[in-house]
Amino acid sequence: MPTFRVVHEIRCDVDSFWRLFFDKEFNLRLYKDALGFPEFAVLDQQETEASIRRRCAGKPKVTMPGPVMKLMGDSFGYTEEGTFDKATKIWRWKVTPSTMADKLRQEGTLKVEAIGADKVRRTAELINEAKVFGIGGMIESSAEKSLRDGWDKSAVFMNEWLSKRPS
Repeated sequence: MPTFRVVHEIRCDVDSFWRLFFDKEFNLRLYKDALGFPEFAVLDQQETEASIRRRCAGKPKVTMPGPVMKLMGDSFGYTEEGTFDKATKIWRWKVTPSTMADKLRQEGTLKVEAIGADKVRRTAELINEAKVFGIGGMIESSAEKSLRDGWDKSAVFMNEWLSKRPS
């Protein structure tokens, strides 16, 4: 199963990270401005004493090889559903694509750990699998490249956001 990990340093404490992670305005600006999504919305977000559940929908700007683009179509989008466990401070999510949902699997976990007074290490572990005969590997490698790029851009954006809005 194709898995990979991305790790970034974010300049804030653990609680500030999670507050920002669930901030609707921040997410809208992240996806639209930093990641260039033509469409993004937080569809639902509910908090209890034990967890935070969130459901988002997005249409990313897709740049993949020709055969993959032909399969995905011009209107490719996805829905992401995730749950944050307040006790373990772990975010688990699953993405359902608008096309080939039975052949594409993308899910993961996100953790942060303090590495200083105002610095955390953000670690995301992702599963990125495409069961498509002949081009599954091409889809996986293209998606991984795109995901890594997105996570890198999100770290830069998050650090810039935090530097302009001290808690």
